[in-house]
Amino acid sequence: MTKAAASHRRILFASLVGTSVEFYDFYIYATAAALVFPDLFFPASEPWIRQLASYASFSVAFFARPLGGVLFGHFGDKLGRKSTLVASLMLMGISTVLIGFLPGYALLGWTAPLLLCLLRFGQGLG
Repeated sequence: MTKAAASHRRILFASLVGTSVEFYDFYIYATAAALVFPDLFFPASEPWIRQLASYASFSVAFFARPLGGVLFGHFGDKLGRKSTLVASLMLMGISTVLIGFLPGYALLGWTAPLLLCLLRFGQGLG
């Protein structure tokens, strides 16, 4: 096997791992948005409004993805793709961990859903 082929395999494997982690993260958030987040972050009198607000927070990352593609694509060309991939995964991972430790509406009030959406935006950028 040539050195170029080995390098291509490493790049392919790194891309596979990054994409797998990203979609696993989206799956976990979608499950939490359906089951846990409506009552934890979005208190409202009607259950369907809580559910809709929770799914809206899920969609924030999908709106951030094109911006993240442009931003990290630019830095990937300027600084190198390896360091940019690491930065992207770190941003997504840190946002995910912070969402896990985020207190709910009962403790923070309206800032809890705001922080949730900001962290979700960070997940989408990554």
